[in-house]
Amino acid sequence: MDNPIEFKSAKELYDRVLPALYSKVKEVRNLGFKYITEKDIWNYLVNNTWKTKRNLQLHDLISDILYADNYKLNDYVMDKMKKLKTRNDNVDEEML
Repeated sequence: MDNPIEFKSAKELYDRVLPALYSKVKEVRNLGFKYITEKDIWNYLVNNTWKTKRNLQLHDLISDILYADNYKLNDYVMDKMKKLKTRNDNVDEEML
């Protein structure tokens, strides 16, 4: 019964956990964070939570998705948005 589920790609894994990501998006949107997407949650966890972990199982990933701190997730997305805006502002200035 302990047959590990193996995924051939990150896309395949993402597709597998998408229902949990949908659920988390619904939760954060109910809290007023209307701009957070499934990809934002995925990227937050990849870059912060799962970066140093090894041999994660599917239930670990689902748990991490569902129990991710909503406010840390918001901070991550806001930081990414600020960096993108700064980068775009710099490109606009270079064009002048």
